[in-house]
This record gives sequence, structure tokens and C-alpha cells, in this order.
Amino acid sequence: MDNFYKVNICGREETLPILPISPTLSIAFFNLHGAQELTEFCASELAKKLEGCEVVITAESKGLQLAHCIARNLGQKYYAVARKTKKLYMQDGITSNVNSITTDGEQTLYLSNADAALIKDKKVAIVDDVISTGGSLLGLENLVRIAGGIIEKKAFVLAEGDAQYRKDVVFLSTIPLITK
Repeated sequence: MDNFYKVNICGREETLPILPISPTLSIAFFNLHGAQELTEFCASELAKKLEGCEVVITAESKGLQLAHCIARNLGQKYYAVARKTKKLYMQDGITSNVNSITTDGEQTLYLSNADAALIKDKKVAIVDDVISTGGSLLGLENLVRIAGGIIEKKAFVLAEGDAQYRKDVVFLSTIPLITK
């Protein structure tokens, strides 16, 4: 695999750098930040799998532009964003704790009351760039439930490692977890 991994996303080949995240584990790093054409492509493909969803939610930051484009493709004016730091406008929001493979230690996700109201009683699509261990997804699922939303679909551009075997998510392609 050298220092790069090639992935085919719905007929589009992307070359991902392989980055170590621990002494024994590396990932094929997928980054949508600043990649407008790739983001638009992935959002268009994922939106096809999310018909019937009434609102999209994601966690900052790598899922932001993806959620924006998916919501636009689905004709939705707004989408919800779970923040990783509590902002001044979020004093009365809801929280959920998560553990992610790419984040060191436990993290808290914050959802403002306005975003909680946006998803209440709605069929929600949880979207993000990559699913691996599912830690971030658990936090988002918890926020949707607390806010009174209905989890309709869980969609990702890539499923990493064993996440490809999950039956409760949809994704466009797979990437490996690389152990040493």
C-alpha cells in the first residue's frame, strides 16, 4: 500500500494518503475540506440514498460541507450541526458524549435548541464523511433521540474497516484500517 491508498467512489478514483494514528494503526485519510468538486460529487451520490429524509444532521467539522450539499440536493433549506465546542448561542441546548477513532479521548457534541427544534418529529438523515468505530455516530444518534427526531438513515461517503459490514448504514465505498 506504500504511502497512499486508491479508492473508487462510485466510479471516481481518489488517492488517499496513509497516515499513522498510533504506533500500530494507520488510516487512509479522507478529507473533504476545500475539495469542492469531490464534495459535490459525494453529496449528489449520497442524496440519492436519502430520499424521504426531512432534515440532515452532521457533526462538525469534516461533515459540514457534505451536509450542506446533501441538504441542498434534497431541497432542504436548513440542516442541523452538532458542534464540538459549546458556543454562546448554545446555553440551552442538548449534549452527548462520544469517542471517535480520530479524536483523542472522550468528546462532547452540542446541539443548539434551534437545531433540536429543526429535527423534532422529523425523519432525520445522519451524515458524515467516514464511519469507522461508530463512536461519533452514537453521539449523533443520541442527540437525535433526545431532540425527538426519527432516525431514518445513516449515510457516509466511506466505511472504514469493519464498518463495511454494518447493516444499519449506507455508504459509497470502503477503506481499510491498516495495522502494523
